[in-house]
Amino acid sequence: MQKYFLVISFVVLLSTGVAYADNTIMITKSMAMDKVIFDGKWSFLTEWKKSSLDTLLYDDGTLIQLRTAHQDNFIYIFADVVSQTEFDKHGDMAIACFDMHDSKPVIPNYDDYCFLVSLGNKTPVVLQGGSPLGFTGGFKKIDNPEGLIGIASISDENDRYSVIPHPSYEFRIPTDLVGRSDVYGFYLGIYDEHKNKIYSWPKEIIQDSSQKIPSPSKWGDIISPDKSLPEFPFPILSLLSAIILAVYITRKKQFSFNPK
Repeated sequence: MQKYFLVISFVVLLSTGVAYADNTIMITKSMAMDKVIFDGKWSFLTEWKKSSLDTLLYDDGTLIQLRTAHQDNFIYIFADVVSQTEFDKHGDMAIACFDMHDSKPVIPNYDDYCFLVSLGNKTPVVLQGGSPLGFTGGFKKIDNPEGLIGIASISDENDRYSVIPHPSYEFRIPTDLVGRSDVYGFYLGIYDEHKNKIYSWPKEIIQDSSQKIPSPSKWGDIISPDKSLPEFPFPILSLLSAIILAVYITRKKQFSFNPK
């Protein structure tokens, strides 16, 4: 039995690990997010320290440090574009998108939301899927929900990664709008107007227009293992199935064995 269990468990864990590795962000719960000063930059030494870190490095050397966390009724996102030393206020921008039910539709649904803010701006724009208009990419502008914050600014000497000024973007997104879930579809886009180029996450997404949001079917996942999880998340369910299968095979062999 041990042999079957080990082999099957290894295969299951390996397959789920590969599936989650490239296009998944693991968000963390943090009790320090209510201390964040929303000014569009890293304001003091420990401000975003108690959050998850994903380092995004692109082929041309562009480096983005992405911090994510959640606390109470908000999701927090900080995108620090460390390598960008030439910037354009009101031209550079960031957009963060959530697929509430992680359904990955080709055409955006009503449960798909995007939050956009341009450099030097303190008023974000909120877009919701479900629009019948093709030229808008299936999104429409809606009123900003209560509690939403989106602000972008230029870093200063307090930045954790570089003292050279560069753009950075802060978001506080209400779960009252995007829902509370252990898994969201997720997309991040950073537009560099000087290069006329979008740096996306997942990095496989290639865009030819700053005005077009990629289909939710191409988004990755943002997963919160410490939020209200389903009773059996997929990896656990798969492992449980493997254990049951191993027990079944072993017992079947035992009962079918007929000694002479």
